[in-house]
Amino acid sequence: MTTLYGIKNCDTIKKARKWLEENNISYQFHDYRQDGLSEELLTSFVERSNWDNLLNKRSTTYRNLPDDIKNNLSDEVAYTQVLEQPTLLKRPILVSKDTFAIGFKAAQYQEIFC
Repeated sequence: MTTLYGIKNCDTIKKARKWLEENNISYQFHDYRQDGLSEELLTSFVERSNWDNLLNKRSTTYRNLPDDIKNNLSDEVAYTQVLEQPTLLKRPILVSKDTFAIGFKAAQYQEIFC
């Protein structure tokens, strides 16, 4: 099963969902705001990537973090902050079988699914 993680009003999520639907790829959408972000799910993301790839440092949420948090962003602090504010994660995150992809590029999805 393919799962797409993010928030439904994100433009990049909309593009990824449109691509999946146009290419008849069945998927489940997990909205962090509605469905939440569990410790187990976040741990699985961190095990498959790293904070440099996972954190969306261009997001408003990140920019609004206090400087003392941004300047001391250890694994533990990042973990706690993302659980409190899942919009700190880059979007979308796609998990399908052995595939883990962050962000959306049509060519990347084409390579994964076709």
